Amino acid sequence: MKNTRGLYFEEFELEQQIITPARTITETDIVSFAGLSGDYNPLHTDAVFAESTPYEARIAHGMLALSIATGLVARQGFAEGTVLAFREVKWKFSSPIFIGDTIHLVVTVKGLKPMPKLGGGLVTFQASLQNQHGKTVQRGEWRILMKSKE
Repeated sequence: MKNTRGLYFEEFELEQQIITPARTITETDIVSFAGLSGDYNPLHTDAVFAESTPYEARIAHGMLALSIATGLVARQGFAEGTVLAFREVKWKFSSPIFIGDTIHLVVTVKGLKPMPKLGGGLVTFQASLQNQHGKTVQRGEWRILMKSKE
């Protein structure tokens, strides 16, 4: 009996695509992340300074958005109760994310490797973090160890 809402390793298929819910980036997100991480770079925290940059406004920390992307996966639920370990991340920060941008994650299954000795299998995802305009702002590859059904 399945008592989780997450997918087991055997339930993933190559080229399967999963789209998460969306979330709007707020000033509170940026201030909270600065406090948590200790990264008070003025590009993120000083409106006057940020106006003088090529972005002309404060932007979200790249690592904040990556962290939010993992939370979007949790909200979508495909890893809830079935993830064993987040094993690897290869990530590119392509475009700025501004206060008020709404982001969501699109993941596509690119690899499946059974790992029975670890109780599951390694799922390789191509991940694309996109803004409200459909523009990819961050992207990369995630390798996640997922539980097997047995």
